[in-house]
Amino acid sequence: MFRLAIHMAAHRITALIAVACAVLGGAALITGTGILAESGVRSHLPPGRLAGADVVVAADQEFHPAGDLPIALPERRRVPAALVADLSGLPGVEATVGDFGFPAALVDSRGRVVPTKDPASAGHGWSSTELLKDRAVDGDAPAGSGEVAVDSATAAAAGVKAGDRVRVVANGRPAAGYRVSAVVDAPGAGVLFADRTAVRLSGREDGALARTVDLIGLRTAPGAEERVAADVRTKLKGTGLQTVTGADRGDLVSPGAGASRSLLILLAGSLSGIIALITGFVMASALAVSLGGQRRDLALMRAVGATPRQIRRLAASQATVIAAGALVPGVAVGYLLAGQFRGLLADRGVIPAELPLTFSPLPAVATILLTALAVQLSARGAAWRTSRMPATEAVAESRSEPRDPSRIRTRSGLVVILAATALSVLPLFSRTVLGAAATSIAGILGAIGLALAGPALVRGVGAAASRRTRSGTSAPTWLAMSNLRAYALRNAGIVSTLAMAVVFVLTYIFAQTTVMAATTQDTRTGTLAQQRLSAPGLGGLPEGTLTAVRKTPGVQAAAPVGTTTVIWSYKMLGDTVSEAASATILPPDAAGVLDLDVRDGDIGRLSGATVAVSGDVARSRSAGVGRRVQLVLGDGTPVDAKVVAVYDRGLGFGSVVLSRDLAAGHTTTELDQSVLVRTDGTAAATKSLAALAASRPGLTLEKANPTATGGLEDAPPEVWINLATIVVLLVYLLLSIANKLVAATAQRRVEMAALRVNGTTPRQIRAMMRREAAVTAATALTTALLLSAIPLALLGQAFLGRPWPAGPVWLLPALVVTVTVTAFLTIELPTRQALRTSPADAVRAS
Repeated sequence: MFRLAIHMAAHRITALIAVACAVLGGAALITGTGILAESGVRSHLPPGRLAGADVVVAADQEFHPAGDLPIALPERRRVPAALVADLSGLPGVEATVGDFGFPAALVDSRGRVVPTKDPASAGHGWSSTELLKDRAVDGDAPAGSGEVAVDSATAAAAGVKAGDRVRVVANGRPAAGYRVSAVVDAPGAGVLFADRTAVRLSGREDGALARTVDLIGLRTAPGAEERVAADVRTKLKGTGLQTVTGADRGDLVSPGAGASRSLLILLAGSLSGIIALITGFVMASALAVSLGGQRRDLALMRAVGATPRQIRRLAASQATVIAAGALVPGVAVGYLLAGQFRGLLADRGVIPAELPLTFSPLPAVATILLTALAVQLSARGAAWRTSRMPATEAVAESRSEPRDPSRIRTRSGLVVILAATALSVLPLFSRTVLGAAATSIAGILGAIGLALAGPALVRGVGAAASRRTRSGTSAPTWLAMSNLRAYALRNAGIVSTLAMAVVFVLTYIFAQTTVMAATTQDTRTGTLAQQRLSAPGLGGLPEGTLTAVRKTPGVQAAAPVGTTTVIWSYKMLGDTVSEAASATILPPDAAGVLDLDVRDGDIGRLSGATVAVSGDVARSRSAGVGRRVQLVLGDGTPVDAKVVAVYDRGLGFGSVVLSRDLAAGHTTTELDQSVLVRTDGTAAATKSLAALAASRPGLTLEKANPTATGGLEDAPPEVWINLATIVVLLVYLLLSIANKLVAATAQRRVEMAALRVNGTTPRQIRAMMRREAAVTAATALTTALLLSAIPLALLGQAFLGRPWPAGPVWLLPALVVTVTVTAFLTIELPTRQALRTSPADAVRAS
């Protein structure tokens, strides 16, 4: 069977190249997605400043909902400091260090803050150097409250060395002078204070942080690491604390590390569905074209006694041979593609640049199995009709198509299109990112429905065109219209694939840009303040900043604003769903600088254990004013809060707003992230604020609503990720479409030869093929626009209050040109190649 399959494949090289390209591209995309998913599960950040700790004890930085993937907690969970002494007595432990971080930054001689990797946790006690590996210290440990040590990178950036004087802003305190006692040549060591000074500066002498540390590092005797780790796990059993060794230590350096790994899993999960759908569609379409050119051979085999099962096995064997040759390079390209995608994520700040990908054979094996299964099913499905027909009918139909498209297929396609239209209504009821995603899904479902109902549509278009071109038209035009009507199944596959590419790009890009525009609109309309004061290089605003701002001439209102993450578990269709969402932290007087468009309740009641929620959340989760909701804060603390207000601008300000009282003690730092300032609008007020910012190191004054260009350069990182994915999938779709068109055109050599034998000139044949290309492109574009129009109109109405979306105006013309050029070139070039063969030779070769 394989020998026969290879022999048949050798005579259909052009069509099988299209299959090979489809398999190669699909394998690359599936492999790349698999590598991202595996990296999210298995990759780890380098241990950095914890490299010298053999065993590390820390709180679990994940929330574990029942029956679902864990959710990373971005705020630091802490460990009781009393455990440091308890663990130091275990056999095999040589040193035990309770490590904690707090905001700290150096100020250089010009009054500028020296940048550090993580200003919110750059400050540490000198004892944390025990956790470093192969440290090299130039100088002595800090002695007393007037000395500090810094790592070599910070020292080089500040231009200081041991013995110099520097100013340091620590945990929001005013910049104070210190003597540099040592420079530590170790990555990530940070700004190091004497241990007693570090306790005082970090606020651990009293208050919520008293008697806590961020993590505990243990150095063990040689060979005792595993035994000590086992003893620690036994001692901490039931406390919820983690004991980690080896590569897992890197994930504990920063509480955001787990979030970056979880993001890779979420990205891979969200991409896998659309990639699998498009890959399966393209491969099935390419195999249908390939086997469509072999219908006569398969029909003759039926006539000489081949069974239906043998015909399907032959088709599957032939497809497997071609797929096997394309899988290996496809998998190799997938590994390269994953590396490029990781680079994009790191460049956009979505994941740490130090987070590596995990490469193993697992994604390759999964890709091979999935692709082989898809190829087998697609090939057997493409050969099903020919294999089941009586031999005489199969031979008779091998040079034609069924007179009438399948009614079941047509009706199924119409049902899918109606379902897609119904799904596109969701944004009207849910003005959220999830509601906008329904637009993209509706577009893809509509394209699938078009693929099913396409033959009937194309035949109808061809019949209507033929009726209008019966008299007074040129021969090439009449032949082109007749071919469209007679070969509806062949042309429908091309039209539906082109339309899918257009629909996919339009709905995905316009869904992203419309949500961006609506978010900007919410933020702009709801922000009453003109200025924003922040201190990104200090890890938070210094103490007294808010008071100083309120005393500045011309300031009418000022309020601190922060962000965190909350996890909300609620019932949906009888199941408990846990969802993480960004939350804004506001004081009761925030109404002076922000207008959330409150529909019920009062934002001024945000004090104590209270929250405000967006209208979409209030409706979907029965969380109206006066109701109590159970949330998990960013550090994993469960809270019971009362809803005091419901607002409409959820896109701009998040689905949940926490009171400052509720968030206090549950963020990594206690410092305000920024202050929004509303002035009297005069230049004098702005000048006074600028003078205040300039007088305090690290303060940055900017417009509360920066001017947006309206282009994609303003897009957040997640939008760029989606756009990059769209570009890759579009390139794959266009290459597959081009290969399919080339293959379909090359298979018409006999048809062209017959026309030439009957007196048609090569020029007339080229004109006929160009008209077919024009009608194909026009039909694909028209159907794509019709399929996209309703979802995009409803999206625009729901998010922007108008029946059209927001987005780049050049996108539609660019798609029209791309589709038209693709259709013309991939039909024109193989047509010219086919016309170089004499008609007699073409008929004889068939």
